[in-house]
Amino acid sequence: MATRDPGDAVRRFATQGFLTLLRKEVLRFVKVGVQTIAAPVLTALLYLLIFSHVLEERVQVFDGVRYTSFLLPGLVMMSVLQNAFANSSSSLIQSKITGNVVFVLLAPLSHREFYAAYVLASMLRGMTVGAGVFAVTAWFAQLQFAAPAWILAFALLGSAILGTMGLIAGVWAEKFDQIAAFQNFIIMPLTFLSGVFYSVKSLPGFWQALSHLNPFFYMVDGFRYGFFGVSDVPPEASLAVVAATLAAVAGVALRLLAAGYRLRP
Repeated sequence: MATRDPGDAVRRFATQGFLTLLRKEVLRFVKVGVQTIAAPVLTALLYLLIFSHVLEERVQVFDGVRYTSFLLPGLVMMSVLQNAFANSSSSLIQSKITGNVVFVLLAPLSHREFYAAYVLASMLRGMTVGAGVFAVTAWFAQLQFAAPAWILAFALLGSAILGTMGLIAGVWAEKFDQIAAFQNFIIMPLTFLSGVFYSVKSLPGFWQALSHLNPFFYMVDGFRYGFFGVSDVPPEASLAVVAATLAAVAGVALRLLAAGYRLRP
């Protein structure tokens, strides 16, 4: 009679645990969709209506591209990034404060599975909100799809980076105020100064150079390239910066999770 390898059972149980944690994280934001999906879509729509009304006839960034068309991809990407961060950061800090994170830590999950479940759920929320923003705002502008593969690549990488940053913030923070500070003093400034509402080429030299130190700029610029085929930086360079950023933040997050930093007593 063939004997079963105990390692196979452990691996199956671990895989089931990963899928269960992923499902739990997805259901967490789906069940409050009005707050986690509809509200960010409405916020982006308000941005579009206000900025396009004020600047449509006064600003033209790319030749043949109206300002509203230029703005729309930036708003989509901004929504993807902010909501990916919000998902993992809010979930982990809530679990820590309520004490139920201990049940996740007791499960036979590796730190890599823990990381993957939280980040994949964050990516799904970010992409869902981004798709919602696009569906609602695309009626206001004529868009091209010059390179759809670049659109998908930057959306996936960007949401993964912000989901990872949200996980790092959730691990580091011990109360909601610290999450809010992380978002208000790091995520929001980097997002708004990434070229969502303008081209960095319109800035003075010093601010252009400073913008090129912002990894969020490359996410937005590369994503916008996928629509119009033009950008401030070659998309290959943007992709390299974004991929390197993901590798760096993923390395930090995995190191913190492996050490149990502020998760285990």
